[in-house]
Amino acid sequence: MNEEQDMAEARKTLAGYRASIDNFDAILIHTLAERFRCTQAVGVLKATHGLPPADPNREAQQIERLRRLAKDAHLDPDFAEKFLNFVIREVIRHHEQIAADANGG
Repeated sequence: MNEEQDMAEARKTLAGYRASIDNFDAILIHTLAERFRCTQAVGVLKATHGLPPADPNREAQQIERLRRLAKDAHLDPDFAEKFLNFVIREVIRHHEQIAADANGG
């Protein structure tokens, strides 16, 4: 195979990888959207029943669980924890807003 053919094959392979990456990005966005739809419902339930927006025990359990899953999947557990902490902070922010709205602002 000559250099030109080799480069063409490399570009084709790269395009295939990028198509898969694009698909995974779409999956992540749709999965996060579904997750936030569920957590919004949890926020409404908590606000309706006067439960606190944050649940530190649940959060700690989830972080521990996600770290184990990450390790089993050969993903950096620290990265997974940072990602989950980011999501949890956003969920709590939503829950606090829902509670404030339920209590008149």
